Amino acid sequence: MAFAARMTQALRRHWRHYLVEAGGIMAFLAVSSTAAVLFHHPDSAVARALGPHEWVQRVGVGLVVGGLIAALAYSPWGKRSGAHFNPAVTLGFWQLGHIRTADALWYGLAQVAGALAAGFGMRWLLAPWLGHHLIHHNTTEPLDAPHGWALALGAEMLISAVLMLGLLWALHSPTRKKWAGALAGGLLAVFIVVESPLSGMSLNPARTVGAAAAAGRGPGLWLYVAGPLLAMWATAEAFGRWRQGRAVAECPPVYPDPTA
Repeated sequence: MAFAARMTQALRRHWRHYLVEAGGIMAFLAVSSTAAVLFHHPDSAVARALGPHEWVQRVGVGLVVGGLIAALAYSPWGKRSGAHFNPAVTLGFWQLGHIRTADALWYGLAQVAGALAAGFGMRWLLAPWLGHHLIHHNTTEPLDAPHGWALALGAEMLISAVLMLGLLWALHSPTRKKWAGALAGGLLAVFIVVESPLSGMSLNPARTVGAAAAAGRGPGLWLYVAGPLLAMWATAEAFGRWRQGRAVAECPPVYPDPTA
């Protein structure tokens, strides 16, 4: 079957899955942008109540964003699509054969489209506050210090590899797979608190592209695209080799049901 025909057939059969992926990243950007304003903007009553301690404010953002990801993963919508919401996660699952090429491409397109829509939408809704220098439109940017881009790239690759490894570790166990959503949300919360001072904590190329496009600025954008994609692909490849071909057979569905 020609590539265009496979793409058309996938769209016709699984368009609901793609809408879930677009909606998931839209929710992520909307909630994370709102949380950034609430916990970091000096005019926010929440930020004033928490005091000037930035790490305390990051804990608040982490709990909100991590809780959202867990809730989306366990929701009926998240269960329908597999709750990727991230092109790098989709790439990792594709590498292991858990999602077909046509579906993976549609997932990536939907994720980027959703992120762009949310990025511009939140810029319009939160325009008076999102541009504050402490929030910088919820973009992810490397440090200004020398070698900041290298440190940010290394940090992004490390947390991306940890997230993918954690997901695969959970999903390939009958007893652990029910905790995969909670694990993903918990890891995101920890990364926001611990790693965000190093790179801004992206993990997600679509999330970064959406915020950067809306802000009209994207310093170091390439590292937030290349870093997570490369790290999650390499982690999935290494995991598949370690499992010696058992990964595909034992992993629960994280892709559209081919019969749906």
